[in-house]
Amino acid sequence: MHTTARRHRTRRTLAALGAVAAATLVLAACTDDDARTLEGRASATSGPSASAAPSAASATGQLAPGGETTDVVTGLDAPWSVVRTGEGDDALISERDSAKVLELTDAGSTREVGTVRGVRQGGEGGLLGLALHEGDLFVYSTGDDGNRIQRYELTGSAGSFALGDATTVIDGLPSNSFHNGGRIAFGPDGMLYASVGDAGTGSDAQDRDSLAGKILRLTPDGEVPGGNPFPGSPVWSLGHRNVQGMGWTADGTMFASEFGQDTWDELNVIEPGKDYGWPEVEGTGGTDQGFVDPVQQWATDDASPSNLTVIDDTVFIANLQGEVVRAVPADDPSTSTEYFAGDFGRIRTVLEGPEGALWFVTNNTDGRGDPTDGDDRIVSVPLATS
Repeated sequence: MHTTARRHRTRRTLAALGAVAAATLVLAACTDDDARTLEGRASATSGPSASAAPSAASATGQLAPGGETTDVVTGLDAPWSVVRTGEGDDALISERDSAKVLELTDAGSTREVGTVRGVRQGGEGGLLGLALHEGDLFVYSTGDDGNRIQRYELTGSAGSFALGDATTVIDGLPSNSFHNGGRIAFGPDGMLYASVGDAGTGSDAQDRDSLAGKILRLTPDGEVPGGNPFPGSPVWSLGHRNVQGMGWTADGTMFASEFGQDTWDELNVIEPGKDYGWPEVEGTGGTDQGFVDPVQQWATDDASPSNLTVIDDTVFIANLQGEVVRAVPADDPSTSTEYFAGDFGRIRTVLEGPEGALWFVTNNTDGRGDPTDGDDRIVSVPLATS
């Protein structure tokens, strides 16, 4: 059961930096990454305060939350992805279940930009990832014939954006009521990267002819670009269960966060053509079989790592089940520090905010969380060097 301390949402000045001690938990296998049982949940953060001194493993000289949190906007309904348009606080938000794209204005309010047509909502499916590229909005969603990525002309300007015509970039991607992947992002090479879950069939993650359980790399028009590891294939990496976040450091190193099943969630460094082991291996221990081990892993009850963002070579990771924001130094990715343990409930998305801030997005209204007044919300916190 959730403790009172984990439900508490008060805004605190970070006089001390949060850290969670590892807990040994025994879980039954499950089919839904976000809906792992909460019974028997153990954490060193339970108690009157959600903040504690950083763990001894945390690195110094990295970015860290360093001030009071403020709400950017409240009253969102199952938000999934947020992309800033580059103008002040203006941003676009996807709502998974309503299939609406909202615009967050500088005034701290939202307006409807448009509804993505043909979205089939159910379980973890619906309107998922967003990405902006050269004035177009790219959208990952679940349709009747599988997951798909569409490109929308984004008309208007800040405060009056609207969805223009849609062009299909790729469709027929494996889908289910769970393990849909759904994160899209443009890399430093200008290519479109997309995470596709195993859609409940783990063996497909090892099949190079299947797009399930993969990270894909495409041109913005959906073609297979030069430099992909398998000729004629959009597959960039394989052996994934359900990648939820992707980002790049200044030197081009690609990080990805991934839901495990009932033992280990993972943070991986992604290299083209490499196999990350699912379903043969969960967590570390696969190198002798030719698989790539994660650079960090967490017990599934402590994590469910969702979206990530890289800011000045610090990797920030949103966590649903763990209800924390993790900061991982890119130059020492086996370490991490946790913040906001239990203060805001489930955290779906993190992104770089304006003026040196970190934004994170709660996810308490999708039927699996414990919403309080104002949920769901986007929260801003200043970043400082730790």
